[in-house]
Amino acid sequence: MSSSSHTAPHEIWRGIRQTVRTDTFGGILLLAATVAALVLANSPLADWYVGVRETSFGPEALHLDLTVAHWAADGLLAIFFFVVGLELKEEIVAGRLRSPRVAAVPVIGALGGVIVPALIFTAFTAAVPGDAVRGWAIPTATDIAFAIAVFAVVAKGLPPALRVFLLTLAVVDDLFAITIIATVYTDDLQPIWLAAAVVPLVLFALAVRRGIRHWWVLMPLAIVTWGFVHASGVHATIAGVILAFMVPATVTPRARVQVGTDADGSPIHDALTAHFADRFGPISTLVALPIFAFFSAGVTVGGWEGLTAAFADPVTLGILVGLVLGKPIGILLAVFLLTRIPAVRRTFELRWGDMVGVGLLAGIGFTVALLVGELSYGVGSLEDEHAKIGILAGSVVAAILGGVVLAWRARRVRQTGTTPPS
Repeated sequence: MSSSSHTAPHEIWRGIRQTVRTDTFGGILLLAATVAALVLANSPLADWYVGVRETSFGPEALHLDLTVAHWAADGLLAIFFFVVGLELKEEIVAGRLRSPRVAAVPVIGALGGVIVPALIFTAFTAAVPGDAVRGWAIPTATDIAFAIAVFAVVAKGLPPALRVFLLTLAVVDDLFAITIIATVYTDDLQPIWLAAAVVPLVLFALAVRRGIRHWWVLMPLAIVTWGFVHASGVHATIAGVILAFMVPATVTPRARVQVGTDADGSPIHDALTAHFADRFGPISTLVALPIFAFFSAGVTVGGWEGLTAAFADPVTLGILVGLVLGKPIGILLAVFLLTRIPAVRRTFELRWGDMVGVGLLAGIGFTVALLVGELSYGVGSLEDEHAKIGILAGSVVAAILGGVVLAWRARRVRQTGTTPPS
């Protein structure tokens, strides 16, 4: 008599968590949320969708009577930026950005990928009356989840260093985006509230440095910090980054988490940045990003006439061209100029054909680009609607072109066993 096999609950949960952490899973969820938003916004249920998105709730006395869309952008997206901040802290303190020589190529590449799209967008919108040029930062962002998901699907067999380059490029790109949001899109700064945020922030920093990980200690401090930053006029997602930067990225006698033992039975410890990223990464992937995409990507196209009008708008065209052409041109040009330096050229091992594919994937500017569009023009404005169309169209084209280039080069590797020439 054969006995049926049973899977323990903790093994099921471990499998779910491993699936959530895969590169493709986050991209699939984002894509599903985006498609659902677009379908609803252009269907008979459009009024219901807009009604839900514009529903307000929260304590008005604390200036937190926000719409659902604002809660998604200011609240849930702070979780995403907290995880990004943890990754940045790890990379700067103990990772790829620790060595200036190693970090130089992706950092300068990311800088080129910010400057050129911004210049292209400005060229398209400089002569447009009003505040169209205010959205110059929209095509400068790269969506980590989407870009890495596409890479994971099409680039099997290509050098592992290429994925490292794309990941580092996207992380640095997010750092630039965070800086832009904090400095350019901060209106009506309230220094008193910003100063008040220092108190819970310092308490949070002291707690994590002492190794305290209890949610009932850290969560209230984080929420109060977020609330004060929101009241200060600085975009509230910046609170997530600041809180993440307070978390120790190295193992200390107090701030550490045991993750196993070595062959001798000695404990192996992780830093708290890795621990918190492990805990909050699935929340960001499963909850924060899909909900934000669902309430931000739902643009009403308005049929063929609406689509034609959108693509006649310099805002839409500036974003589209900035993402599809500006990103790869800026990245490749910056890296090419940097590698003319002999010391850098000796350590640069990637092939230019692969770099073209990665540069195109960097044009997938979704999550942060949508946020910057809303900050630039205001949620629901005509410019914001056209910006969303430009972001979606540009991201799709960039994903297809980058995917085709990398898939072709990966196919050549599998057929010949050697990397195709540049």
